[in-house]
Amino acid sequence: MNLQRSQVTWVQALRSLIQLSHFDFDGYVEARKALTTEEWIDLLVQSIGFNPEMFGRRSKLLQLIRLIPFCERNYNLIELGPKGTGKSHIFSEFSPHGILISGGEVTVAKLFVNNSTGKIGLVGYWDVVAFDEFAGKQKTVNKSLVDIMKNYMANKSFSRGVETLGAEASMVFVGNTKHTVPYMLKHSDLFEELPEKFHDSAFLDRIHFYIPGWEVDIIRGEMFSDNYGFVVDYLAEILRAMRNHDYSDRYKQYFSLSPDISTRDRDGIHKTFSGLMKILFPHGGATEREVEELLQMAMEGRKRVKDQLLRIDSTYAKVNFAYENKEGISKTVVTLEEEEYPKYYHQTLTEEREGEEVVKLEGASAPESKSGVHPGEAHLTFQENQRGVSFDSLFGPYLKGAKKITITDPYIRVFYQARNLMDLIETVIKLKPQEDEVKINLITTLDDFKGEQQVEYLGRIQESCATVGIDFTWEFDGTCTIHGRHIVTDTGWKILLDRGLDIFQHYDIKDAFSIANRLQEFRGCKAFEVTFLRRETVEGN
Repeated sequence: MNLQRSQVTWVQALRSLIQLSHFDFDGYVEARKALTTEEWIDLLVQSIGFNPEMFGRRSKLLQLIRLIPFCERNYNLIELGPKGTGKSHIFSEFSPHGILISGGEVTVAKLFVNNSTGKIGLVGYWDVVAFDEFAGKQKTVNKSLVDIMKNYMANKSFSRGVETLGAEASMVFVGNTKHTVPYMLKHSDLFEELPEKFHDSAFLDRIHFYIPGWEVDIIRGEMFSDNYGFVVDYLAEILRAMRNHDYSDRYKQYFSLSPDISTRDRDGIHKTFSGLMKILFPHGGATEREVEELLQMAMEGRKRVKDQLLRIDSTYAKVNFAYENKEGISKTVVTLEEEEYPKYYHQTLTEEREGEEVVKLEGASAPESKSGVHPGEAHLTFQENQRGVSFDSLFGPYLKGAKKITITDPYIRVFYQARNLMDLIETVIKLKPQEDEVKINLITTLDDFKGEQQVEYLGRIQESCATVGIDFTWEFDGTCTIHGRHIVTDTGWKILLDRGLDIFQHYDIKDAFSIANRLQEFRGCKAFEVTFLRRETVEGN
């Protein structure tokens, strides 16, 4: 067809589909088989818009748990945490099968059924109904709405006059907290910000998983991905199709849950485990270790709910969240905040709290010997996202009094690694008397690509240290065979570091006003272990 320029204002050159007309589930499963678990997790994280390099393994899984309501029917999820962590993003932008509504806009007619018109509410039309801004103690809530929600969340049904109707919509509750975790554990509970009518043990007992929003970093520009992932419409349809499948029993070939776990607790664990298996292993093929990791995560999220119920309602009995492998070895699951704040975690609201002080992270401070004067040998293990750790508390007692320190770490190359080294040197400076001098020697390897920049960093550290009584030197291992990371002192200590000094998660290193930038105790950790050994001979000064 001949068209003159004056006859048209535009010509369509290309047409592409936005919505998917169909999808190939078998092709999706085959694609999963071609990738490792780590590669698949990274692909999914990129698909929801984040850069996987900015997250640890546990943090990635917490992000992906937000997808479970889309692939698991009647799944009840709650996430409470600080502002700006992206709690509602998934439910507003990800899937055409979910809806995000304000917590203050909820009515019985809107959510379930209008008895006057007979019109079914949101649970009859959407796969996921998410309540934004759910927290807020002063919010007014209709008690009849809470009662209907409790029945729906437990029985998957609601009444319309004399008729009982069923629905499959999952429910998600997201809201902000005003206080820190230790404050909430000391003075109330981790549900303290909910409206009074929802701060009810019967309602909260219907929650299958509690995402610890305080573990999720506040969203920064560098956390967004510019790499490839699935088209969200495609992934949303895949997840919706998987609502017809049940993966809840796929741990049973390796593990069994403790008989102490109640039916409701077991249901919560099963639904979370099933959802994670659908997301990560739609093809099956998970190893025993991978199955155990997901089972532990599912149990932890339900335990976080149950432990708070013990505070709210004294009629609940304490439950041992444990599982057993085929060899008969039993393992008990604990929450991360339980390890961080053991002194406050197991309190009930009726216990006396006067005169208590904030407890430091268990294992973050160097253990003392029986005399209580000198540190002793120890092996410490830290979980991902654990907080309260600093070089001062972890290494300080072992470095105190040393006049010669040798640090072996092949990965002191880029800026953040050099920054970690400088932080350790600052710990030594805080400990030494001003009139003394300390020799610190670094043994590392030369970076093949950015060697000049590496030498520049080390040179600047050396210049800075010279003014405060630290004789800092370094040497490059010419054999390029060093792999171990450790610190040796002339006072007889050898500190074995499985991750070297790189123990902290990504934080905003450019923000001078960030508390995590200024104080190590407020940074999340990577999973790591450290061993303190006493050497047989002590070097002379």
